Amino acid sequence: MSRNTNRQDVSTFTRRAILLAAGSTTLAACSPSLEGAGLDMTSTGSIRPKISVDPAVTNPAVMYASVTEGSFVLPAVPYEKIPREFRRQIVQDPTGEAPGTIVVDLKNHFLYLVQPGGDALRYGVGIGKAGFEWSGRANIQYKKQWPTWKPPAEMIARKPELVKWANGQPGGIDNPLGARALYIFKDGQDTGYRIHGSPEWWTIGQNMSSGCVRMINQDVIDLYNRVPGKTTVVVG
Repeated sequence: MSRNTNRQDVSTFTRRAILLAAGSTTLAACSPSLEGAGLDMTSTGSIRPKISVDPAVTNPAVMYASVTEGSFVLPAVPYEKIPREFRRQIVQDPTGEAPGTIVVDLKNHFLYLVQPGGDALRYGVGIGKAGFEWSGRANIQYKKQWPTWKPPAEMIARKPELVKWANGQPGGIDNPLGARALYIFKDGQDTGYRIHGSPEWWTIGQNMSSGCVRMINQDVIDLYNRVPGKTTVVVG
């Protein structure tokens, strides 16, 4: 075989390789991107539809801004001081409960409100100290805005200074039940436990209260507006 023939073969091979490479680049450029396909790549590498968008779950500066209701003015919450995981957000539902159910995860200090389609609204909560926790399946019998707080007799026995509120502390900014309260009943009987707001936003994510589930005031207002009476609640 002559040297000229060898040169022609090499040249032909080189041109073919260039054309194939160009074709591959063109195909790659025309392939649809996952980023534009409405999919969310999770940290586990699986693919799932993106979670829903809720206008009331936007950025924390909006969610935790000051709230005025009549003569009551809730101050803005310094959300930068609250760990990100305890701020209101939409997540994939980990509970398996029916939409509309409230689930309180005592271990992780989360409250979930299950949504249709596999999502849940998640809020950070503070829970009872050791010896004061309650768990079980019950329901929200009723709910109140700016509720009156009445300390139980055993609490007054521990803290005699609370006797002044034996007949109830009127609703207000400094009320321990905060801006809203959801009352937990089981089998028609009051458990004595509440899901309620608190002015002490710094206690969210901790075991601080005497048994009740406490929330940031702005969060409990959001939850209150989303759930009807008789809502199922699971605490555990």
